[in-house]
Amino acid sequence: MTFKDQLASVAAEVETTLEQLLRPSGTLTSGEPPLWEAMRYATLGGGKRLRAFLAVESAAMFDVDRTGALRAGAAVECLHAYSLVHDDLPAMDDDDLRRGKPTTHKAFDEAIAILAGDGLQTLAFEILADPATHADGTVRAELCLGLARAAGAPGMVGGQMIDIAAESAAEPFDLPTITMLQAKKTGALIRVSCEVGAILAQDADARKLLADYAEHLGLAFQIRDDLLDVEGDEETAGKRLQKDAEAGKATFVSILGVDGARKAAADEVDAANAALATFGDRAQWLREAAGFAINRIS
Repeated sequence: MTFKDQLASVAAEVETTLEQLLRPSGTLTSGEPPLWEAMRYATLGGGKRLRAFLAVESAAMFDVDRTGALRAGAAVECLHAYSLVHDDLPAMDDDDLRRGKPTTHKAFDEAIAILAGDGLQTLAFEILADPATHADGTVRAELCLGLARAAGAPGMVGGQMIDIAAESAAEPFDLPTITMLQAKKTGALIRVSCEVGAILAQDADARKLLADYAEHLGLAFQIRDDLLDVEGDEETAGKRLQKDAEAGKATFVSILGVDGARKAAADEVDAANAALATFGDRAQWLREAAGFAINRIS
């Protein structure tokens, strides 16, 4: 099986899990259907599910329960979808296109999009806190804590705030600042996705190694994003490109140049793979995920 086949196979499993989770429970009121419709619209039927793939495959390394791993991967995808819905809003990146279709606030309206994002964010933690994800409450708490730290002010939300500040900065950010920004905005969610398997397996030493792998993978992923923003095709990407250049923001490409960015991404992949050495053949799909991160076309 090729990596793309494996990625698609896991994505299909995660999609099925999300289909089951993204349904209202209890008695419906007249106000609920548009909310759930918007939540499903924002989450289902799009994306490579790379973050969920990392969660599921990191768990597979330790032979932990597949259902729990899929639920954890689905939780990460709900959190990721929430972030995209809010990032696309006019007050943020003001995007009209996401994954080749109208953004959620365009398909519905801004108020519903905000509430759909809020619903997806809280659903992510409900999934992780449910005993169906893991029988041990300590493990469930650790999953919730890890996702909260990745998603909140120390991670993704903090990174988005720094990104917004870049638009009004007197000078473009330098390389260390860009690296720190992306480690928060993009890398933090990738890191906790990679840690899922070790959390479920209750293996603290493995978690440190997977966090190291994820740090380099996240940077490689973002550098490739910056390259695609310059060289990519909007139809293939399914979103508007060259936004950072239009806003005058510094990127890995603007600082390092195209060739320098490609080399930096390749170096990060090498470092990511080195962090997996201890796991041997068990980490095959994670190694291939690193290669995919810098060779993808969308």
